[in-house]
Amino acid sequence: MLNRKIIIPVLILTFATSLAFCQSEVFKPVVNNLALYKQKKDLKFLAAAKKSIDSLVTNHADSADYKKSVYRALVNSTILYIDSLNKLKQPATLFTQTTDLVNKLCASKKSASFQDQLDYIKKCLANVYIRIGFQYMNTSDFINAEQAFLNAQKYVPSFKQLDFYIAYSNNKLGNLQDAAKYYNHLIDADTARAEYIEAAANIYKSIGDTSKAIDVIKKGRSRFPDDKLLLMNEANIYSNKKDYSALEPLLKSLTDTYPSSASVAFVAANCYDNLNQYKLAETYYLQAIDINGSVYDPIFNLGLLYFKESLIFPSEKIKNINLAAAMLEKANEISPNDIRALQVLQLVYAQTQNKKQLIRVNNKLKQLNNQ
Repeated sequence: MLNRKIIIPVLILTFATSLAFCQSEVFKPVVNNLALYKQKKDLKFLAAAKKSIDSLVTNHADSADYKKSVYRALVNSTILYIDSLNKLKQPATLFTQTTDLVNKLCASKKSASFQDQLDYIKKCLANVYIRIGFQYMNTSDFINAEQAFLNAQKYVPSFKQLDFYIAYSNNKLGNLQDAAKYYNHLIDADTARAEYIEAAANIYKSIGDTSKAIDVIKKGRSRFPDDKLLLMNEANIYSNKKDYSALEPLLKSLTDTYPSSASVAFVAANCYDNLNQYKLAETYYLQAIDINGSVYDPIFNLGLLYFKESLIFPSEKIKNINLAAAMLEKANEISPNDIRALQVLQLVYAQTQNKKQLIRVNNKLKQLNNQ
């Protein structure tokens, strides 16, 4: 089965709107330095903004001042987001101190008056958590990666890409039910991608829920009707379940999409064979063999098909039984120790009363059975 390679894009939250800063004189140095950083992209202005806000918080009364706390959180969160390499030499405790402060600010009734500032702050902190999550991912520490993404999600619950990161981490940890839950959140979102749908379907198959896997893929194919791998995935499920009636309607699209695939031709041939559409089965077995003539199963199956046809259609018995013998002998050459071809050859040579070949096949089967 073909699988899509899951690529984990590092999507950072963007900031669509400019902040409306309070024009109070006391905060003017803070605001000006933030504006200068935005204009010149020089970290020295963020350092100056932090120095300014810290100078306004010198005692308990200052720490309890809601507006001052908002501006302190705003400056700190901007530094944490922008200065990922910590060129400003901030203490390691800054992130925890800032998240604690922001959580208190958000819990206050006063938060409604500072919603724009708090939304900006939360986006900054979410970006930091996303960055941390990817650092853990890069070392295969998916436990801490998941927790970082969950922390980010608390600040930006509408950022659907986080569901993908959390689902991926859970999948890596073997928490398949949780992974499926987060992938399901993504499937119905406007940002859904075909790879999310495939990943969710693969998880449901892993836990044995093929019905749910099919439902997910069908939903995906309705949204991405031209996606090749979703088509292949659905066909593989039906083929593995031997649900040939469900598989048949997909075969035309499948073989048109993968005209050079021996495995796809074999899936089509096997399906038509089981639906007793022998001419189509023969066509696709021959196509599979033409693409790759060294694989056992298409050759064996075609030999078996010709033998069945020799029994079903008496008028073509001689032609079909000779074709069966040729194909089954070829299959036996490819895999001499596979007894299936020999067992059918036993029936073929008994039918044709070819005693010499029957003795040879019987002796070979005895050898293999005694090993």
